[in-house]
Amino acid sequence: MTSESYIFLAGASRGVGREIANYLTKQNQKVKALLRSPESSAELEEMGIKAVMGDALNVAEVEQAILGDEPIHAVISTIGGLPKDGERADYLGNKNLIDAAVKAGVKKFILISSIGSGDSVGAIPPQALETLKSVLIEKEKAEKYLIDSGLTYTIIRPGGLKSEPATGNGVLTEDPRVAGTIHRADVAQLACQCLNSDAANNRILSAVDRNMMYGQPEFAEFSLT
Repeated sequence: MTSESYIFLAGASRGVGREIANYLTKQNQKVKALLRSPESSAELEEMGIKAVMGDALNVAEVEQAILGDEPIHAVISTIGGLPKDGERADYLGNKNLIDAAVKAGVKKFILISSIGSGDSVGAIPPQALETLKSVLIEKEKAEKYLIDSGLTYTIIRPGGLKSEPATGNGVLTEDPRVAGTIHRADVAQLACQCLNSDAANNRILSAVDRNMMYGQPEFAEFSLT
């Protein structure tokens, strides 16, 4: 990664995206963040992040942000809307980011999805599946779109998310039956480690805390080296 190229982060204002922003700035990475509202822009800019305004659901705004003056090396997307937001960004927002990343010749796209999407649908209880069904359908469409885009990708599907400090026990696995919870800060750490890992290229990985698993202790951990 050249010192002049940026990592483009969508979803930096809260949750896993904010944790990724924290992690990348501690690593002295250059980060450009797409923000839908200006509320957190001052805070991010204080961290040394270049904040650009734009809605992931707006093709022109996404293209302007990604195809701007700064070369973008990689894109990390953690976006997803809450059902009350009306039109969800889980698929359409990510589709717009992926299309712009293709145009920009981005080297890698990391998509934060969710356990329960795609072939991991059997990993979560039926009740939870019923509640999350509409979200998971959108997330799965985004995953498929990314896979078909021709970009080098890593799809990370975290389990249930907690907003507590990192435990350092976050693990990745290709086993779609695995479920559990994980702290957002640990997801961020794993996502950032995938940036420079060729082993993670074109992989779909579930992310859980090895000490917070749901009833299936036997699984193969995925090594990023």
